[in-house]
Parts: sequence; C-alpha cells; structure tokens
Amino acid sequence: MSTGVIIALIVIVAVVVAVLAAFTVRARGAHGGGGLKRRFGPEYDRAVARHDGDVQAAERELAALVERHGGLRERPLEPAERERYEARWTATQEHFVDSPREAVAEADRLVAELAGARGYPDGGQYEEQAAALSVHHARHVQGYRTVHRLVGANGKADGSSDGAAPATEELRAALLEARALFEDLLAPARGELTAKKTETTTTTTARREDHGRHLPRAFQRHQPKEG
Repeated sequence: MSTGVIIALIVIVAVVVAVLAAFTVRARGAHGGGGLKRRFGPEYDRAVARHDGDVQAAERELAALVERHGGLRERPLEPAERERYEARWTATQEHFVDSPREAVAEADRLVAELAGARGYPDGGQYEEQAAALSVHHARHVQGYRTVHRLVGANGKADGSSDGAAPATEELRAALLEARALFEDLLAPARGELTAKKTETTTTTTARREDHGRHLPRAFQRHQPKEG
C-alpha cells in the first residue's frame, strides 16, 4: 500500500471521528445538563430535589422522559372544540364562588380531558400523562399536579399538604396555577397554519389581558389594582 493511500485513509478516518464527535457534542447539548435545564426549567430543580441533590440521577430521569415523550405531537383542536373548553373553564371558575372544592375537582378533570384531546396519555393514566406534560409544558405542569393532589383519590378536593382540608385560599391558588397549563394546552399545535396561530395567540393575549374584569369576585381581589 502506497504512502499516498495510507495518508488518504488516515484523513478519512480523522474526518469520520470529527463528525462523530460533533454529533456527540450536539446530543449532549440537547439532552445533557444544560439542555435539560433549559428545557425543563422548574421541573429540573424539582427533579434534583427529588433525588436529594443528585444532579446526575435527576438528569438521567429527565433524559428518559424526553426519550419516552419527546416525539409526541399535539393534536390540533377545532375552533368549536376550543371554544367549548374555554366555556367549560369559565363555568368552573364561576362555580368556585359557591363550591370551591367541587370547582377544583372539575378543573382537575377538565385539564386531564383537554390533555387527552391534545394527544397526551389518557387522564386515567395520570402519572404517565403528567410525565408527558412535563416534557412539553414544563413551566406549568406543576399547577395540574397541585389540583390533582388536592382532589385526591376520592375525586374531592379535601387533601392538603398537611393532611387537613385545604383552605379556600389554597384552592384558589391551585385553580389559578392550573389555569396556566389549561391555556397552554388550548394554544395551537406546532403544525397548524401560521394564520391560525396568529389569530389564536391574539385572542389568547386579549383574553389574558381582559381576564381580571371577568373573574368571579373570589378571584378579583388578587388582581393588581390599576393606576
């Protein structure tokens, strides 16, 4: 084998090794500590806390979640379907004024149903559904966990963090927190037309800006005063 051929083979091997190294670095950036922390935000910190500060164990857990649910694509909602969900959430908030516990239980069921409609695991598989939501809605999934914890296994909002019946203020905070995930789930899926995205985003923004004027009195006192 001539010297020229040997040199050519060495160059080819070096190029292949460089390409593989680049892919490895990219993969680590997407699924490694920095990428996972950016993707999961507060969920990253919760995972580390669950593992008593063991960052590597937390990152293995989160990377496994991405592997299992990262390829999920949300199913688009029809406009009429989206309006029905919005109307039901409004009714749930209004119901809170007279029956806070029942309203929180309704919110728990409604978020689970909407998530299922968007293509996430069925609400009957709560743990799997929450895990998938944590991958795609990491910044708001905790609100769903909170209402689900308060509702408990019997379907009634009577489980607080200290074992006592939750106070109205705790129920109100949970419902408001869960609303953020609910609104995220109502937003258009990535594959929908740009025009529909723009229209829905504008509508959602207007609804959020105007939300304080339409909240029941039980919620309005938590809105900042104008002026």
